[in-house]
Amino acid sequence: MDTISYDASSEKFNSKNYPADPTGKMQKFAIMKTFCLCLLMVVVTFCMGLAVVTLSPKLKAIKERGHMEAVEDIQHISNLPQSKYKYLNHMQKSKRFVLQGGVVQWARYRADPTHYDTQNERAFGESIHANGARMTASTLEIKPNGCRVPHWHFNANEHGYLIKGKVWIGILDSAPFSVTSYNVSAGQVVFLPRATLHWMKCVGRENCLFILFFTTSDELVTRDVDDVFYATPKDIAARSLKPKGGISFINTFKQPKENQAVNLPPNLNELVRKASYTRSRIFQVSKYFFNMRATKRYRYPGGIIQWARYTKRKTGLPLVERIFAKSLNEHEDTLTLATMRIFRRGMRQPHYHFNAHTMGYVLRGCARVGVDRNATEFTMSSGDVFFVPRGVQHYIMNVGQGELTMVIAFSTHDELQTLDMNVYFQNTPDFILAQLFLKKQDEFHKIPTFRRDQDINLP
Repeated sequence: MDTISYDASSEKFNSKNYPADPTGKMQKFAIMKTFCLCLLMVVVTFCMGLAVVTLSPKLKAIKERGHMEAVEDIQHISNLPQSKYKYLNHMQKSKRFVLQGGVVQWARYRADPTHYDTQNERAFGESIHANGARMTASTLEIKPNGCRVPHWHFNANEHGYLIKGKVWIGILDSAPFSVTSYNVSAGQVVFLPRATLHWMKCVGRENCLFILFFTTSDELVTRDVDDVFYATPKDIAARSLKPKGGISFINTFKQPKENQAVNLPPNLNELVRKASYTRSRIFQVSKYFFNMRATKRYRYPGGIIQWARYTKRKTGLPLVERIFAKSLNEHEDTLTLATMRIFRRGMRQPHYHFNAHTMGYVLRGCARVGVDRNATEFTMSSGDVFFVPRGVQHYIMNVGQGELTMVIAFSTHDELQTLDMNVYFQNTPDFILAQLFLKKQDEFHKIPTFRRDQDINLP
C-alpha cells in the first residue's frame, strides 16, 4: 500500500503516485472541468445542428436561385436574335391563325413588342419598320368554298400571287361604283388598291394559297364588312338599308362568336341557293389582274425572270399588260412583282436597287443569301420570307438539288433601277480600280465582258 508523507519545509504533499490533496479539491476541480468541457461540446453541437437545420433551406434556395439566374442568363443570350433575322423570317413556322375557312400567317411589324411570338420575328418586324420598307408579307390559305369576306385596308395597297387553286375575286370600284370580278388561277397576280372593298372565294376542289404583300411597314389596318355592320347601331343600319320589316329585319342578324374573316359555314348549302361567278370585261379586269405566268420570260444563263410591273416602254407590249402597268403607276405606293427561277448551281449575282426595298417569298428550293450590310449571310428554304433594304447589295445562290423559285416584291410603282456587280466593275476605269484595289492596271483585263446579261449566272 502506498504511503503519503508531509514535508513541513516544503509544505507540499509527496506521494509515489498521487499529488498531495488532503481536502480532495483537485479532484473536484478536474471533474468540474471535464463536465464543463462536455457541456460546451454539447452546446456547440446543438448550435451547429440548429444552424444546419435553419440555414439549409436558405442555402438551397440561394443555390437554386443562383442556378436559375445562370440559366436565365444563358437563355437570355440564346434568345438574342442573330443579325440575319433582320433580313429573314421563317414565316412557314410562325403562328397559324386558324379560322373557319382557312389559315393566315404573317411576317410583319407589331407596335407592341409583346405581340411578337419570338425574338427573331421581332428583329424582322422592327427591321422592316425602321427601314421604312412599306411592305408586309402574309400567306392566305382558303379551303374549297371558303371565303375571305368583303373587307378593305385603310393604310395599304394589296398585291397577291396565287400559288395554287382557283379563286373568284370581286372588287367594288370607286364611283361610279361598279363591281369588277374575275376567276384567278395559279400564277396570276392581283392588285387591290388601298381602301377598295374586295373579297376572295375559293371555287376549286383544292385549297387556294396566296402570297400577299401589303404596302405598309406599320401595322395593317383592316375592316371587315360584318364587323362594321355589327358595330353600327341597329336603327342606323335599318335607316340606311331600308329593308322590308325595318329594324325587325336587322334584329334577326346574330353576330357569331367565331372570327368570320375567312369563313365557311357548315350549313353553306342551306344558305346559298345559287352562286354566279361572273367575269367582267377584260379591259376592266386588266386594271387589277395580270397573268404573270403567261408574260414574257427574260432568260439568263442561270435562270428566268417574269414581271408584273410598270414600264415606260409603250411598244411591243400586249394591251392587257399596258393597262395593268398604267394602273400600278397611277396609284401611290404600289409594288413591282416578279417570279425568279434560279437553275441548279445558278446565282443572282451581287446587285442593289436604287429605288426600291426588296421582299421575297421562297416557293420551292434552298438558297444561300448574302447581304452586304454587316456582311450577313444565311440560308433560306420554302416558306421563308426575306427582306433587303434599298441600296444594300445582296446575292442569292441556289444551293439545293433542284430549281429555286421565288416571288419577289419591290417597293416602287416606277421602273425598277438595279446595278449588278459585273456592270459597275466593267464601267469603272481600270486605272481607278488599280488605285482602289492596289493591283496593276492590266490585272483588270482578266474580267471579261459578256454579250448576254449575267443577272442570273452559272459558274
